[in-house]
Amino acid sequence: MPKYSSITQFLLLESADSRELQLLHFWLFLVIDLAALLGNGLIITAVACDHRLHTPVYFFLLNLSLLDLGSISTTLPKAMANSLWDTEHISYLGCATQVFFFLLFLSAECCLLTIMAYDRYVAICQPLHYGTILGSRACVHMAAAAWGSGFLYAVLHTANTFSIPFCKIFRAVLRIPSEQGRHKAFSTCLPQLAVVSLFVSTGMFAYLKPHAISFPSLDLVVAVLYSVVPPAVNPLIYSMRNKELKDALRNLLEYMLLQHP
Repeated sequence: MPKYSSITQFLLLESADSRELQLLHFWLFLVIDLAALLGNGLIITAVACDHRLHTPVYFFLLNLSLLDLGSISTTLPKAMANSLWDTEHISYLGCATQVFFFLLFLSAECCLLTIMAYDRYVAICQPLHYGTILGSRACVHMAAAAWGSGFLYAVLHTANTFSIPFCKIFRAVLRIPSEQGRHKAFSTCLPQLAVVSLFVSTGMFAYLKPHAISFPSLDLVVAVLYSVVPPAVNPLIYSMRNKELKDALRNLLEYMLLQHP
């Protein structure tokens, strides 16, 4: 199997099925982009130029505006270009670049929002020690940690995503010449994917579903599906379907019977 995928581009979901709606989306994206650029640009300029705003809270707000600018500039221009020129694809390199920068800005923003929450905690709960705890050096270090954490996460996630062939498993299985071999491979992979999908989908549904469809009986069923079913069927999938493990268990059982006739 080649280390890197031979895919040269990805198809994107189309924003609309008519030319008029595509142009409407373009103008809508343009207005949103310009509003974000204007608002965040004004914040950055005001904080940088006015010495009265050179405080920790506005320093973090400046960094947040930079992250917001980077985040929206990563995704909207391509979406606008696709809507304007009626295209539905993005290059392999372009997709990898977009994933990297979007993860960088998004994860760094999560870290920075946590830091800003800590800043407010200190300001409210320990006002007399605010200047000591959140000095200029501490603020720079925390902001650098947020950017650095975002960069590291983006590098690891993007490298892990784009360093393996897409659909590596099913394509390899389909290349197996014997029908018996393909059946054995699919019988191993599909139950694992089914359990993972069940666990992830029910877990997300349990915590993200609207309050309007929250019923005690439904909540109980969902909780059982993601907390009880996977642990119960995992031994069957990962253990009892393995010939070597079954042989080992058989030998262990025979040994135990011989020791306790």
